Amino acid sequence: MKFDIVIKNGRIIDGSGNPWFKADIGIIKGKITKIGLIDPSAKTAIIDAKGLIVCPGFIDIHSHSDYTMPFDPLVFSTVHQGITTLVVGMCGASLAPVNPEKKELFDKEFSMSAPPGLEYNITWSSFSEYLDAMEKIGCSSNVAHVIGFGMIRLAAMGYEDRKPTKDELQQMKDSIRDAMIAGAFGISTGLIYTPQVYADTEEVLELAIEVAKHNGLYFSHIRNEGNLVIEAIQEVIEIVEKSGCRGGQIAHHKVSGKANWGLSKETLKLIEDTNQRGISITCDQYPYNRGATSLITLLPPWTHEGGLDKLVERLKDPKMKEKIKKDLYEGTTYESFIKNSGWDCVYISSLETDKWSKFMGKSLDEITKEVGEKEPFEVLCEILIAEEAKGGMTVESMSEEDIQRIMTGRYTMIGTDGSAISLIGPLSYGKPHPRYFGTFPRVLGHYVREKKIMILETAIRKMTSLSAQRLGLTDRGLLKENMWADIVVFNSETIIDNATFTNPHQLSVGIEYVLVNGEVVIEKGEHQSNLPGKTLRST
Repeated sequence: MKFDIVIKNGRIIDGSGNPWFKADIGIIKGKITKIGLIDPSAKTAIIDAKGLIVCPGFIDIHSHSDYTMPFDPLVFSTVHQGITTLVVGMCGASLAPVNPEKKELFDKEFSMSAPPGLEYNITWSSFSEYLDAMEKIGCSSNVAHVIGFGMIRLAAMGYEDRKPTKDELQQMKDSIRDAMIAGAFGISTGLIYTPQVYADTEEVLELAIEVAKHNGLYFSHIRNEGNLVIEAIQEVIEIVEKSGCRGGQIAHHKVSGKANWGLSKETLKLIEDTNQRGISITCDQYPYNRGATSLITLLPPWTHEGGLDKLVERLKDPKMKEKIKKDLYEGTTYESFIKNSGWDCVYISSLETDKWSKFMGKSLDEITKEVGEKEPFEVLCEILIAEEAKGGMTVESMSEEDIQRIMTGRYTMIGTDGSAISLIGPLSYGKPHPRYFGTFPRVLGHYVREKKIMILETAIRKMTSLSAQRLGLTDRGLLKENMWADIVVFNSETIIDNATFTNPHQLSVGIEYVLVNGEVVIEKGEHQSNLPGKTLRST
């Protein structure tokens, strides 16, 4: 048998959770055709994995790389982590559908996430047209798409805080049907973000029923990750159970705010008990004590109604600003950010204006002292007005004990909750969360090798076959004959993340080779600038 590539002498961890074993892997036309002792021909490309681990390519079950792939399909920061499949469209934010009549709102929404100077060239409206466009662009990794509730509601209703009409609800259902037929793996919600925050459980349930007709999944950035985290998870369970969706995925599961630390004992028990009674609920996690999102998320939901321009107008109105301040300090929606954590836990990650961009990486508390303002709220308002409501933040809100407890949970997978970015050019802008560069190596290096909170085989299962099973991918996530050759070769003794909050643009070390569909993308740590990835479509 003539192989295209043979990986020899490695310790194979096949992704199932079973112990490692010694074997060679032979690859032909992108697929694993033999696992065993192989004597390759003289013309066969050999990867010598002596002293290294050979495992399935990592599946990033929660990615926002759809924000950046149109600009850079090399997905530099993610494939360097060993990620061979990205699952995008998370937190209710996808690049489709786009209502031509509301395209201005769509453009404004995604300008919030695009680096300065880059604009989206949107040539599609439906989700099926979007997937076709992404397929033409290509990618270094495989990509599985989910349709975002935020874009569905924006296309149907804009930023209005009300229930949908019968026609609007049907329009949203039609968008979901188109997406699911085109190959979407399900729907995602981000129930702290506008306009999604205006939807009640009943509305989300109606849409989830449409997803269930196509055997789809329900992914959710839940309504509250702090003092109401239990109730928020119960809402996910209710939606999955009543809709008939084949499963629910709790996004970047965490417990936010010092007053709530330890609640992961209850959240994990709730997930366990729900599975025991036949409702499939799983979760994903990134291995850091800070979250990251847009600055405007700090403001009460009613301030977002009508869009970003209206939000800025409210901040400029002294009476409205006073109302916002009162709601922020006395309300309950975002108390985990301010009441339970404090302004000193809110760090600026991206700003564009000359006056404020120099403060990237610093906390709002630090910035307040430097500029001589009386309180951080005033600084926040000034920043959002100057930046036209743009700007990102990281928020220090989680305990190490909860992080480790969730990571080792039976139903937990690993996801970056980040975008594919670069070391140079526009996609290197700002002080992004280090998870963009370091998530998977951090788990394997810091938590497996150094902390020893779980064994290597268990961690790799959480990065590979468990996520593939959740998605329904039957030909990826394991090293088995006839599977696609998505493979990572790494040094278990040296693998570690280098990215930090103060210096995030640093590649991890220890990953030697990454193969996507049998083609080498990373060779001895170097990107080969190729695009062998596939647009995966749910069947």
